[in-house]
Amino acid sequence: MNINVNNLNIYYEVYGEGKPIILLHGNSETHEIFDKLIDKLKDNYKVYAIDSRCHGKSEDTIYISYNLMRDDIIGFIQKLNIEKPILYGFSDGGIIGLLIAIKEPDILSKLIVSGANLNPKGMKTVMRNFIKLVCLFSKDKLFKMMLKEPNISIEELKTIKTPTVILAGEKDVIKLKHTKQISGNIQNSKLEIIKNENHGSYIIHSDKIYDILKKYI
Repeated sequence: MNINVNNLNIYYEVYGEGKPIILLHGNSETHEIFDKLIDKLKDNYKVYAIDSRCHGKSEDTIYISYNLMRDDIIGFIQKLNIEKPILYGFSDGGIIGLLIAIKEPDILSKLIVSGANLNPKGMKTVMRNFIKLVCLFSKDKLFKMMLKEPNISIEELKTIKTPTVILAGEKDVIKLKHTKQISGNIQNSKLEIIKNENHGSYIIHSDKIYDILKKYI
């Protein structure tokens, strides 16, 4: 399905019935990475799986930023009158989730993020160098965004009131110290580091993430 939000068309799919949960994918991905998770969630939840702007079947716009994607999802929630959804965001989706909780502290009932960062330096050097190399040859706007954004301050993190869970793989491309910094500055947040997993190995086309999420939702 398509919905017009912030003057662009956002593609999304809905599965199941029950308490609403929104799923947000990472950079250069689509909602389809959550296929196995959706199969498990749809028995008890109403699942909204969204393609972010410039991704998948959503409209490809000239400009993209984490703040624009944040506003897209806020507009999506408001336009569909989704009451207090849970939001689960992976990587870029997790960044968007943090930004939503900062801007609209009462819009979500719970926020769960995996592999998010506050700024580009939160990524390990090898990952930043890889992105720089890709940008050198492709000029990809999605990758260029990751070299400049996000820029979330500790002060902003401390304003988050939404019950929050911070996840990351033990071998994540996000520095462990950075992940702990995120959790440590969100009041009453929970932190879980997933053993023997990397950035997306327990998430992308995997049902492992369901067993993790069910503890918190």
